[in-house]
Amino acid sequence: MPNKPTCSILAAPLLAVTVGVSLTACKILPTPSAENGGKPPAFNADKMVGDIWAVKVVPYVRQKAGSFPEVHALAKADPAAAGAKFGNPKKQANSPWTFAVRLKGKIVAANTQSRAATMDVDADGDGKADARVQIGPAMRGTALRDSLDFIQFNDFTNQIDFAQFGKAFNIHADKTVLSKLPREALEGRSVRVVGAYVMGSGQDLPLVTPAEAEVGPKP
Repeated sequence: MPNKPTCSILAAPLLAVTVGVSLTACKILPTPSAENGGKPPAFNADKMVGDIWAVKVVPYVRQKAGSFPEVHALAKADPAAAGAKFGNPKKQANSPWTFAVRLKGKIVAANTQSRAATMDVDADGDGKADARVQIGPAMRGTALRDSLDFIQFNDFTNQIDFAQFGKAFNIHADKTVLSKLPREALEGRSVRVVGAYVMGSGQDLPLVTPAEAEVGPKP
């Protein structure tokens, strides 16, 4: 599939940015350089995510996110309405909705023995888990990528690059956020997460992938 460039996302320092930063759409396209004869450099998903993480990704998810109880209740009652408000309306037609959420609550269970570590969070105070948060280092899915309305499949040369770009979000979240979280004695602690989850089916807990996460002190 050929690229259809409109502009390039250039490297930017990872500085804190207010929510008011411009979030206009832009093609994900490497910038040619004189060092390689004016040809675009090789596709580097990790660098591309690093370049946009602080200046576009985190501000966008913060701005789009709703409180988890509100988002999840609306998603179960009217997925299209929840998607229009908290999701990515530019998603591929056959893809499930991905919602941006703010999740606050208490950790009621944790699995830190696996590389795909998780913590279960009670968001409404009834003592039961309402959502499961991925804390890595191995993480499933591409929820962070799919929550962003300025990232589209047609921006990429092929499906492999698009998949690598989605995986790079999880790698970057682990490196910059999740690897810094405590792993011991998590049950009973408070937690705050800003992230995204995919509308699922069945009885599984919603699986939230964080862009930001903070765990409180031991009770």
